[in-house]
Amino acid sequence: MLKPLGAISLLLLTSALVSPSLAFAQDAEQAPTETTAEPQETEANSEQVPADPAADAGATEEEQVDVSIPGGEEIVVRGYLDRNISKNAPQVVSVLSSADIERTGEGDIAGALARVTGLSVVGNGFVYVRGLGDRYSLALLNGSPLPSPEPLKRVVPLDLFPTSVIASSLVQKTYSANFPGEFGGGVINLTTKAIPRETFLTIGGDLSINGETTNQLGYTYYGSSQDWSGFDNGNRDLKPALAAYLASGERISAGNVNTQAIAGQLVTGRNAVIQRNRNLPPNGSATITGGTNFDIGDDATMGIIFNAGYSNKWRTRDTIQQTASTLDLSQKELDFQKVITDNRIVVNGLVGFGIEAGDQKVRWTNLFIRDTLKQARLGVGTRQTTSPTATLMQQDTAWFERQLVDSQLVGEFKLSPDVNLNFRVAYANSKREAPDEFSFEYFRSNIATDPFGQQFINRLNNGQQGSAEVSYSYLNEDLWAGGLDLSVKVTPDITATVGYAYSDTTRRTERRDFQFTAPATFPTAVALFRPDFLLQPDVINFYNIALIDTNEANPVFDARLLNNAGYGQIQAFITPEISLNIGVRYETAKQTVVPVQVFNTPTASLASTSLNKSYWLPAATLTWDITDQMKLRLSGSKTIARPQFRELIFQNYYDTDSNRLFRGNPLLTDSQLYNAEARYEWYFDRDQRLTVAGFFKRIDKPIESFSSFDDNSVITSFANAPKADLYGAEIETQKYFDLSGIGDKGFFSTRRAVIIANYTYTKSKINVKPGDTVAVFNSSSTNALDFFTNGSPLTGQSDHLVNLQFGLEDTERLSQQTILLTYATERVTSRGASGQPDIKEKPGFQLDFVAREGFTFAGNEAELKFEVRNLTNTKYQEFQESGDNKIFYNRYRQGISASIGVEINF
Repeated sequence: MLKPLGAISLLLLTSALVSPSLAFAQDAEQAPTETTAEPQETEANSEQVPADPAADAGATEEEQVDVSIPGGEEIVVRGYLDRNISKNAPQVVSVLSSADIERTGEGDIAGALARVTGLSVVGNGFVYVRGLGDRYSLALLNGSPLPSPEPLKRVVPLDLFPTSVIASSLVQKTYSANFPGEFGGGVINLTTKAIPRETFLTIGGDLSINGETTNQLGYTYYGSSQDWSGFDNGNRDLKPALAAYLASGERISAGNVNTQAIAGQLVTGRNAVIQRNRNLPPNGSATITGGTNFDIGDDATMGIIFNAGYSNKWRTRDTIQQTASTLDLSQKELDFQKVITDNRIVVNGLVGFGIEAGDQKVRWTNLFIRDTLKQARLGVGTRQTTSPTATLMQQDTAWFERQLVDSQLVGEFKLSPDVNLNFRVAYANSKREAPDEFSFEYFRSNIATDPFGQQFINRLNNGQQGSAEVSYSYLNEDLWAGGLDLSVKVTPDITATVGYAYSDTTRRTERRDFQFTAPATFPTAVALFRPDFLLQPDVINFYNIALIDTNEANPVFDARLLNNAGYGQIQAFITPEISLNIGVRYETAKQTVVPVQVFNTPTASLASTSLNKSYWLPAATLTWDITDQMKLRLSGSKTIARPQFRELIFQNYYDTDSNRLFRGNPLLTDSQLYNAEARYEWYFDRDQRLTVAGFFKRIDKPIESFSSFDDNSVITSFANAPKADLYGAEIETQKYFDLSGIGDKGFFSTRRAVIIANYTYTKSKINVKPGDTVAVFNSSSTNALDFFTNGSPLTGQSDHLVNLQFGLEDTERLSQQTILLTYATERVTSRGASGQPDIKEKPGFQLDFVAREGFTFAGNEAELKFEVRNLTNTKYQEFQESGDNKIFYNRYRQGISASIGVEINF
């Protein structure tokens, strides 16, 4: 089926980023007008003479939005032609066209989606719907599953997708049976751009700076000479002695392994010595996009479109990191100031081929993403359990490679005027490699009588007076998916759709952790050495330094999720004004996690999972066309949320955003969601609207994160809370204002203003009472009240989300100036440890400015883009609070960023 993956990888690496977009599954291109017994004035005709001249100012040809989703269902429009998908879709959807995306000025799709009502972006491009965590959000690319190479997240970070390859992004907030049953907050479907109608080539690039990073102090390490490319040159390959040990099946604890031979090969000046950089460079990126088409025979067209992108960005966080040792947070256990410097290199590739023959279309889309993070951390602070008076210095170096290769084949066929058949097949492979995660801790006693009291030493004695650790982790995941959808117009008023979907995901994940230990006779003078001298082969052999495997119990896991689903759905007009979309999906899944025996002498392990569950998932949406411009929608459905692999696997992972370790809970089970929504929509003019909605969700066994302490380190894990309720309301409006009346000539003569505003209020609470139980692996407690507090909000949910855009646009040429304001209230990131208050983050206000200006360069059209982000200089704050006591898990300045970019069309 799509087996030659080596050739695909090579093709994607060399021609990198391309995109055909799959045709709009709802047949908007044909847009057949349904006639009724009593002809009415069409909305298309009414738009020719708009009520508000501002709405039509400069409006030339109405943009046709390209959307491809599962189901192949038609939008049935009675009495008028209208390509407004948000208005005429049978569900509650928000659609960003390519023009909408360009208006935000965002370079990636995650930033653009942050402007959609009810959506928020957390961390590096992870999009939450209605404030729910990423486990309740579903991401699709051209209607097919989009897996993630990041084991701590469910979906791909959407900031990896440049906006230049995206034709549209559709956010559907009400469930319909044609989508997968794992639908909590909503689904985000990205459609890549269509087959080009003419040959084109676009080249662009940008430079950016940040007030907290650029030309400021940061830390790095050598690594390899090719680190700038995001690809290691082999310096980080497993060393021969370590590779031989891992393949032998032997246990270090059995005493038959020469650990000094292994330890002597691990630490070098390239991978473990942090270097100071007082003047970090600016950020840069470059893209090239092109496409062409040609005829095949008399009635078929073939198109090719490609896009290649490279970015190299730096970020420094001078952060405060603390933990508390008491329930009221009055005493600190850890109190560190750390400087963390990230060098993130992203290479994107997407190439697509498409063939169209009349109404028959076949698209093949291939995606390549390599996202590499080179990180150095240096911190100084205290740990009360080690010594109330001593100072500790921690230094860490790491290299995280995340890679995704995705190939999709989609066919859309019109078998007759009333019958549509669509198919989708996809294969994806994601990898995550993290070699050489080194952590060193040095100790300074600060005691006047100690000869070394003012020096940092590392005696390699398990944290008493220094420590040294290294980890190696590897993840590989394969996903095979397919689907078939048949849509039949039974009568002029009824369209029936049936479909089948299949997916099979397998993952192997391995993490090996080692600790260097020295005997009690290890001399303090040698403990002054820097890491590569401290653990050089001569020192290791002479002083008999040993290596301990600290993760012999469960270093490797295999996981699988096999899913089969079938659905039936009907879109029917009950009357000319009232339509009903109703369907049901039957979904069955087998989900397993099994420890892999990698040692010659196996050990019994209970850290396994076996879930075999089936569900009937009904969904219905009733739509009343009050007038041609007003609609009322009522929706209800049942959906599910399965635990993700990284939430099940009892294995540590380091999260580079929160700077904390995460570990799964193999005793998790599925969550079930019951959803209801009512929504009023008023489309008072072209591209102008007012919508008001209220929603409610009841969640049985929601999966929540909680924190605990393990050897004085904070570990975040997961557990099923008994129940939770979530309800809220959202309002959105978009309005244009004609400014040409301000003056016949001058700046405003061809200008219009646009205001886009949305606000979401969400309230959630966990319901837990005495007698409720919880299942947490390796925990002595099953009392739910030990992990959850009744009435606490769900993690990741802000009570208030506000997005405001105010812009000026020239109606005759490219000239846009936009101010963007976002605001989000505090939200919980994790439950507090051992009865402490919850850990929260405070996103606050962020103000951005984006300007785009068209010009001519050597006879070619070009665009200049200027951006300033975080004008409010908002800090990142993640904290616990109890009365006047406050503990900061993470607090740092994000800085003001500015960028300038140029794009030239040839």
